[in-house]
Amino acid sequence: MKLESLKHRASKKALIAVSIVGMFAGVCAIPAGAVAAKTIASKGLVYIIPKDTTNPYEVIADNGVKAALKTEGWRGVVDSGTTDTAAAQEPAIQAAIAAKASAIVIAANDPKALCPELEKARRAKITIIGFDSDNYCAGNLFINQANTQEIGASEVDLLAGEINDTGQIAILSAAATATNQNAWIGYMKQELTKFPNISLVATVYGNDDPTVSLTVLQGLLTQYPNLAGIISPTTVGISTAAQYLSTHESQYSNLILTGLGLPSQMGTYTGNDNVKAFELWNPFDLGSLAGWAAMEIHSGVVQNKVGATFTIPAKGTKLVEAKSWTVTKAIAGSGDPSNFVTLGAPFVFTAANVKNFNF
Repeated sequence: MKLESLKHRASKKALIAVSIVGMFAGVCAIPAGAVAAKTIASKGLVYIIPKDTTNPYEVIADNGVKAALKTEGWRGVVDSGTTDTAAAQEPAIQAAIAAKASAIVIAANDPKALCPELEKARRAKITIIGFDSDNYCAGNLFINQANTQEIGASEVDLLAGEINDTGQIAILSAAATATNQNAWIGYMKQELTKFPNISLVATVYGNDDPTVSLTVLQGLLTQYPNLAGIISPTTVGISTAAQYLSTHESQYSNLILTGLGLPSQMGTYTGNDNVKAFELWNPFDLGSLAGWAAMEIHSGVVQNKVGATFTIPAKGTKLVEAKSWTVTKAIAGSGDPSNFVTLGAPFVFTAANVKNFNF
């Protein structure tokens, strides 16, 4: 199915549509100067460590990793805590070391707190792949869901167009230490300098927990009764807020909500007074690319070096996000030592297209 993408109001780049099904049949790497192509090892074990094991978005991404691994006969084990903290993820890293895993694919709950445990894994010859939320640890390859700056800027541009560039806004984030959330928020604040009549009055944290997200949302609405908009760059936060606002629509009919959401969770609310549009990418594709990267880097098919290029071979299913993925340096000035591979650009969901997606 060909999907129609929308242009962000203040963006110069066209948005690239996400594919409905993102399972790869294979990803190969073409390192410069290669003498003979290596192949993926015949078996391997990958520990998949999401932010937590209860977030629906994380479950979809984890399934993408497992699907890629299964294609090559590898096995994936999902292991993490139920809270979005670094401490909850450390036992899973230790378990991967004990199991002599081939690789770890991890969405970090803290940029640096996990580095000591991950370094132990690296010394044990375990390949480390970050996805969704990066760990700022040396030697890491991060599979980025979309350009970090573009995500932050586009969220602001989207909301600004819906509130006529004027009013108080707030951000409902996940954990205060989540690296992806904080990076996006940083670029949101930069983009807001273009809109002098929009005022960011608060940033609150729901810890990707529906109950906590609802509590801080209600606190926001009480403290700032004249809010014009809320950006929630987390699927748990935006779905919690959308559900609450839908049951109080007459009270908050002038409040616009946007952010990053799952179409399966947001379809019911999109097009009402509060939700006109939101963004995301295909989390299954994100996990799939991370799974292929784990297998191929561990097997020596590609090295984690700037300029290495992942492509889908002729037997594979082409993705709409891109035809190839090149390893780059992290964003200048971010302080992140990781190398990056970016899946694609965010896609805008509206009432006109949200029903076409089932993830």
